[in-house]
Amino acid sequence: MSQTVIIPTPLRKFTGDTELVEVEGATIGEVFTQLEARYPGIQARLCEENGELRRFINVYVDGEDIRFLDRLQTPVGAQAEISIVPAIAGG
Repeated sequence: MSQTVIIPTPLRKFTGDTELVEVEGATIGEVFTQLEARYPGIQARLCEENGELRRFINVYVDGEDIRFLDRLQTPVGAQAEISIVPAIAGG
């Protein structure tokens, strides 16, 4: 079964302006690898060079923040909804 990834507007330039992408992976890290294979360059916007999630990128699996779970090792079930939400700074 595949998972649905909701791509935020700033990253849609990688997906040809597609908002919802179907991928398959057992963890968030695997999902990101699948996204990178299909849309080269997107993973660099999500992860640091050392592979860790970028500080201002929030990822949710079925509404749960992966920072409070197992981060990139967070398991994703069949038909999970994964939301990528870039933090917005300003003042």
